[in-house]
Amino acid sequence: MRENKVRWGVIGCAGIAIRSVIPGIQQSATGTVAAIASRGPDKAKETAERLNIPKAYGSYEELLADPEIDAVYIPLPNHLHKEWTIRAAEAGKHVLCEKPAAIDAAEAEEMAEACRRAGVTFAEAFMYRYHPRYAAIKAVIRSGEIGEIRAIHGAFTFNNAKDADNVRYKQWMGGGSIYDVGVYPISAARFILEQEPEAAAVHAFFSPEHDHVDMMASGLLEFAGGVALTFDCGMWAAGRNTLEIVGTEGRIEVPSAYVVHENARDHFYVVTGGEKREVEVPCVNQYMLQADVFGRNVLHGEPMPFGPSDAVNNMRAVDACLTSARERRRVELNL
Repeated sequence: MRENKVRWGVIGCAGIAIRSVIPGIQQSATGTVAAIASRGPDKAKETAERLNIPKAYGSYEELLADPEIDAVYIPLPNHLHKEWTIRAAEAGKHVLCEKPAAIDAAEAEEMAEACRRAGVTFAEAFMYRYHPRYAAIKAVIRSGEIGEIRAIHGAFTFNNAKDADNVRYKQWMGGGSIYDVGVYPISAARFILEQEPEAAAVHAFFSPEHDHVDMMASGLLEFAGGVALTFDCGMWAAGRNTLEIVGTEGRIEVPSAYVVHENARDHFYVVTGGEKREVEVPCVNQYMLQADVFGRNVLHGEPMPFGPSDAVNNMRAVDACLTSARERRRVELNL
């Protein structure tokens, strides 16, 4: 590893990579973006020049064959995550895969096993969990200030329905709002409660105009002790990005729960006894923080806070939600 930094290769020129993840890695202390690949040389070359990336490859295979690449970030459409994670692992590359990790839990298990066999790190790219405000939120909960948790509500919606050719609206590519944004409140509830859900019940709007993917979904995930996550997610609704944790003595409000602005809008609020106080958090780039945690694991063996089993378990919850929505029934998870 050159200059004691992880040399990253990016498989694909997706918007999330260009806007957020590549700049995050470039700002990190542990990594450098050494190469990018696309399905043709022109797009890869143009993106590499624009983002000051040294190498551009016209195929994913060429990037994986580069011995100077240590780790890859995979922002491909959901149906390609399994194939390219496994191929990257077999090429000896560590893998950060964009969420959702896979189409279902069985695929995620295959991916995790391939990385285990190859001795490489595998993690799902839920960047929001690396922001220090979530450690601060959990500290408030542990302090007992809001009492015992009784409920969590999360919402993540946006309206992009006019973009008919978007990959999010293709069933065969793993499209739909639960895959795209519902995974955030689902993962957040698991993270906050530090347990796995027992059952799911979800109602969804499947749009004929968008290849019958779920364009809006509202659901309930049951956890032990009578605690539940209620959530809604959508790609054809007014924009929201919130999380609320309700306790017996108070609540925590996170107005911008998953999107970070690197300013005061990232702060959260604690409401107790009729008083509302703002908790200020550092204004930092969560993609950079994600890259550094991953990088310290690769370089120094520091444990990953969210490893392969977390990705598999999140997909189990997603599977239950999608089955419930499609079959209009409550689905119990096999714990």
